[in-house]
Amino acid sequence: MVVSTLSAQERVLSLAGPWKFTIGDREEYALPPYNDNGWKEIRVPGTWEDQGFNGYDGFAWYRKQFDGSNLPKGPLVLDLGYIDDCDEVYLNGKLIGYSGSFPPKFYTAYDAKRQYTIPEAYLNRKGPNIIAVRIFDVTLEGGIIRGDPGIYKEKTSGRFIVDLSGIWEFRRGRTLRSEWEPIMVPMPWERDGHDRYDGYAWYKKTFFLPEEYARRDLLFIAGRIDDFDQTYINGQQVGSTNDGKPYGRSQSFSQLRKYRIPASVLKPGENVITILVHDMGNVGGIYEGPVGITTSERWDVEDNNRWR
Repeated sequence: MVVSTLSAQERVLSLAGPWKFTIGDREEYALPPYNDNGWKEIRVPGTWEDQGFNGYDGFAWYRKQFDGSNLPKGPLVLDLGYIDDCDEVYLNGKLIGYSGSFPPKFYTAYDAKRQYTIPEAYLNRKGPNIIAVRIFDVTLEGGIIRGDPGIYKEKTSGRFIVDLSGIWEFRRGRTLRSEWEPIMVPMPWERDGHDRYDGYAWYKKTFFLPEEYARRDLLFIAGRIDDFDQTYINGQQVGSTNDGKPYGRSQSFSQLRKYRIPASVLKPGENVITILVHDMGNVGGIYEGPVGITTSERWDVEDNNRWR
């Protein structure tokens, strides 16, 4: 689940109404060429128990086609409302977000609103697109149960040069190794299968910087992190937050991370962010946004929640 940090949203495409639906679980259900003609039609939002699947608990998939040719330019967000219990969401076969954790490390996210950034690279703006949603329900009602599903555009568009919310790489411990797993940012790591874990962990994200910004000083907005962090871009430390106080007294978790990136650190094309996080207790990780790269002109340094 990506914690919503949008100051205002404008719905540009409603996704309420009929979707294709089936129970069970197969990887090919996420792929655009898959033939779903034999699937049942189901209303979204609404529980599947109220639509012919009373008493069913387990895996199920939803699919929906939409036309991307009329979508406005700029950053877009897929809002699926509330899903019971956990989900993975694919756009044209590419995973763009998930909430909760599937078995065997099951963790429900029934109370989390699903808002996932749509990566521009995965979106077909010239024609059809397929959204596929994998869901696991453990008990009671299941499915895309409530909300106002659709694609939304920020009214304050262009806040980031690079929006970094979404899927990052993650590993526990203080050493950098090759064994990484996906994690959603921003979200407490407890909601991603790491319940009751306190200690150190690394986050990693590769991003692409447009040529026009590669020789400018920029800002990395890293959201709020519980508790401490050391943040690196291309191997060079650009910031750290640690008030040195013990658990129960430290307030570092409440500070919005805002780090200046010297132009000498960045390069056009591929860049890598790594963040070492130390959690002392309670929730951990990059738990709240916004997360992205911007310019100082777009960020009001006197008010961390306002955009110019």
